[in-house]
Amino acid sequence: MLCTRLTNARVITMDPARPAAREIGIWRGRIVGLDEEVAALPARQVVDLDGATVLPGFIDSHVHLAWTGLKARTPDIAPSTCVDDILGVVALAVADAPPGSWVDLGGYDQRTLDRPLGAAELDTVSQGRKVYLGHISGHACLVNTAILDLLPQSVPHTDGFLAEEAMGAALRLRPPHSLTELVDAIETAGWTCRREGVTACAEAGIGSELFAHSPVEAAAYQLAHETGRLPIRLQLMVAADALKPVDAAPEDMTSRAFGLGLRTGFGDGHLSLGALKVFTDGGMMARTAALTEPYHGTQSAGQLQMPAEQLEDTIVQGHLAGWQLAVHAIGDRAVDVALGALEKAQRLHHRPEARHRVEHAGLVRPDQLARFAAVGATAVVQPSFLRYFGDDYAAIMGGERAPWLYRGRGFLDNGVRLVGSSDRPVADGAPLRAIQFMVERASESGRLVGPDEGIGVDEALRAYTSDGAYACHWEDSAGSITAGKRADLVVLEDDPRRVPVSKIGDIAVIGTWLEGNRSSDEPTA
Repeated sequence: MLCTRLTNARVITMDPARPAAREIGIWRGRIVGLDEEVAALPARQVVDLDGATVLPGFIDSHVHLAWTGLKARTPDIAPSTCVDDILGVVALAVADAPPGSWVDLGGYDQRTLDRPLGAAELDTVSQGRKVYLGHISGHACLVNTAILDLLPQSVPHTDGFLAEEAMGAALRLRPPHSLTELVDAIETAGWTCRREGVTACAEAGIGSELFAHSPVEAAAYQLAHETGRLPIRLQLMVAADALKPVDAAPEDMTSRAFGLGLRTGFGDGHLSLGALKVFTDGGMMARTAALTEPYHGTQSAGQLQMPAEQLEDTIVQGHLAGWQLAVHAIGDRAVDVALGALEKAQRLHHRPEARHRVEHAGLVRPDQLARFAAVGATAVVQPSFLRYFGDDYAAIMGGERAPWLYRGRGFLDNGVRLVGSSDRPVADGAPLRAIQFMVERASESGRLVGPDEGIGVDEALRAYTSDGAYACHWEDSAGSITAGKRADLVVLEDDPRRVPVSKIGDIAVIGTWLEGNRSSDEPTA
């Protein structure tokens, strides 16, 4: 007997062997068959979907759940345009905080201010608290003098604005969040994802000196899982700076390790370890993405997180130790470093099954596309970056480079697997809106950014289903509606292939199913 039979549906399976169906049979959280394979079987419940469209649950292959949940509880100054308004929000936030305490606010964006804001003016409303304004990119911050006074003199800043490692130095002063706070944040963010049709995510870096929320951060995800408060399937990337030197046997090829040598693949189907996250550069909004030529109209070409030789060594050692690698590389100079290191790693020890990933791949020159394919790297892009920040990105790249931003067609035509993601909370995380952008390449203002990089709707759907599963080593259990795989499904009001492209992002998500359990199981409090 089936647990559930879904009937009267337009099923897009994402399985080339059987692309469409009308009925799905589910037993003990798994898909047991389609249409005639299950039509005659009795079921405990039969759900008539009244012609709705069913797809495999969307996979967000690069997201920050704890940060997303914490940000939802943090006073937000976005959009950061009027300095006086920002100071007003800060004043309200510090009024509720104990004397001398740390006060977090989010949404800072120095690019859009009506006048400059610095530490001294921030001091006028800080009332002795330590005030930290997090940049929307996650790669910079603005702090007041109470924090600056605690930093070593060697930490660089511009009137309280700190980027990359300087930001990390400030964050290391912040008291860690408790496990209770983190579990609450993870659960909140998980349900936000699930309401938008996402059933699985890759958490893009725990243990990072730049972004860690607690020295025992991984325990929060385990606790959320154990207590039934993890509403999506989750894979944890481990930041490379969380690895410690070890003296292992020479044949184990491991000089640095994480927690007794745990690596990619450890865990179960609901919570597991994924890739080793390596940061090579910063971000475009903070102007720290590493470019080969300066940002348009400036003398700055961004920065690498550390010397290229050190980055290469980290990537090579991670590869030799058996990790899948997720290399953060936004600017084309950083992409050169990432590809060069992956090429060297594969020459030293060929691992075709590694499925190394380049996270973001924000600016990729035409000559780099063939190298992507040759080394077998997957491009994990964030389409919503150009939807929401495309006007700015195109302007700072200039006319020649703008078409190379967050490519789609260029990757596919060169045989590079293309995977979609959000980098939530940096940008909106709704997959359907991102899928729309992958096809039309239009920013919110209507500006077309690299229109020749547009791809088809079916290709964009693959980026959020079957190819996302492949990037996370989940293809045996997720990514398509196929017998034997988990019943992780999203039910949509309409078929993304049948509506005008401009309407894809407006399709309502009716519900999601995780191992046969509907999203109506979401707690109300």
